[in-house]
Amino acid sequence: MDAPVPRPNYPQLADFMCFAVYSTNLAYGRAYKAILEELGVTYTQWIAIVALWEEDHQTVGGLGEKLFLESNTLTPILKKLETLGYLHRGRDPKDERQVIVSLTDAGRALRQKGAQKTLVKATGLEPDEFRALQKAIVKLRTNLIRHAAEPTD
Repeated sequence: MDAPVPRPNYPQLADFMCFAVYSTNLAYGRAYKAILEELGVTYTQWIAIVALWEEDHQTVGGLGEKLFLESNTLTPILKKLETLGYLHRGRDPKDERQVIVSLTDAGRALRQKGAQKTLVKATGLEPDEFRALQKAIVKLRTNLIRHAAEPTD
């Protein structure tokens, strides 16, 4: 009888950090579903509005940088939010090449309606654990972006 051939010890799916981040993102999406449905927006629309609460009257390019979205991805999201009455897009009078995005009163009012509905408690993390994990994830993202921008030899 032949001896079993040893299998290489390859990492399992659960060992991949990228899968942990990806599947956590999906879980966040499911957890946010009821909140976002009540507000009538998608997650990506929601984060665009939140970014505009922080800094209204931004260029599409500046908003895209904050959200890590390309213009061709962001523009349809902004068009839909404009159709919903949450923002206005217009050319910058100082530079016609730039499109400025501004919240409407309805967009600002969403803050009162939904901003307090977060999932911090749903994470099961203590406040200090939550802040530490968020900081670690931001560091991870920054390092990966930096790595991707490095020239390859």
